[in-house]
Amino acid sequence: MMREKTGVWLIGACGNVGVLTIAGARAIAQGLAGTTGLVTELRDFQALDFPRLDELVFGGHEVSGVSLLDAARAFGRRAGVLTDRMLERLAPDLEAIQHNIRPGVGGTPVRLIDGSPNREGPSAAVAQIQRDLAEFRTANDLDQVVVINVATTERRPEPRPEWESLTRLRAALDDECDDAFPPSLQYAYAALDAGCAYVNFTPSVGSSVPALDELSRARGVVHAGRDGKTGETLVKTTLAPLFAARNLRVLAWEGYNMLGNRDGEALRDPQTRESKTVSKDRSLRAILGDHVGHSSVHIDFVPSLDDWKVAFDYIHFEGFLGVKMAMQFTWQGCDSALAAPLILDLARLCAFSQRRGESGTLEHLACFFKDPAGCDVHSFEEQFRLLKHYVAGVKAAGTNKEIA
Repeated sequence: MMREKTGVWLIGACGNVGVLTIAGARAIAQGLAGTTGLVTELRDFQALDFPRLDELVFGGHEVSGVSLLDAARAFGRRAGVLTDRMLERLAPDLEAIQHNIRPGVGGTPVRLIDGSPNREGPSAAVAQIQRDLAEFRTANDLDQVVVINVATTERRPEPRPEWESLTRLRAALDDECDDAFPPSLQYAYAALDAGCAYVNFTPSVGSSVPALDELSRARGVVHAGRDGKTGETLVKTTLAPLFAARNLRVLAWEGYNMLGNRDGEALRDPQTRESKTVSKDRSLRAILGDHVGHSSVHIDFVPSLDDWKVAFDYIHFEGFLGVKMAMQFTWQGCDSALAAPLILDLARLCAFSQRRGESGTLEHLACFFKDPAGCDVHSFEEQFRLLKHYVAGVKAAGTNKEIA
């Protein structure tokens, strides 16, 4: 029996999340680490024929110019997550994967096929991305490719009329309309148009616009996103239903976040920060509705924290007879160690859905995102129930068979 070969193409491959995703998968494959943190390794999911972690073939785009191994060594020194012993064992794998990493494209200037910059519009970037994906697929004899955006958050753009339909978006591409194609949308368009599944793990636009959902259905591919739910918002969307269910009125929910990695530095820009804070606050208000009074989210860049993010939340609420009470919690976690297993989960789940012939938005993956595409459910428990319902449906349909 010949199993399908699945490629995972990471946009931002040598960033912290990309590095830990690749290194983590290879560490598990070599028996250097366990599978803690992987949803797809829970008992309910093990009967499904996901691609094995040791079968995943990695590649990606990276704008920094740093090599994957150098990035892993630097991350290991700073964050203390990847040990010297582990990196010594993983070095040959990371050096081999480096052959699948290409210079990033998008924005201005755009990289040409020979690596030189130019001032052409988004069509050149889309064409280059698709050439890179085609070469990756061919060179590694892949049956399918899942493209996942783990790059630094973009500035929040104003909605564009071109995003409302595929016809209008294609016309904008023909007209080289830069404003209609922020880099994340260039990648998403290129991936879906090339027949690749796509996941947006960032707050950036990505595939979240109607035109790209239309494109995914036209090409028969799946997509999901956006903004991975890994820390404070995960706790919020688990706690908030408690207040609604007990009819406790939330007077104020204040969240304060500190992080020091590249994404934290990017979030110093107010327009970029807005992309993140909007998705964080939307989940809370969607769950509590009229039960929430004042809420806000603050994010500060603290360089010394590097990849270890800290969040402090203060919840002021009203109970029986108008008694005012409070709850406080502090969350601290390694940003990339929280995100990387979810990237592997999403790659496996999307590859599985793709192989089953599904297309369009994968609503059942809502539990992985702060601002889930195609789904208005924000309670983590209810979102996870959607995923379990999907798995149960697959098992009941008897369609979970190994593909020869």
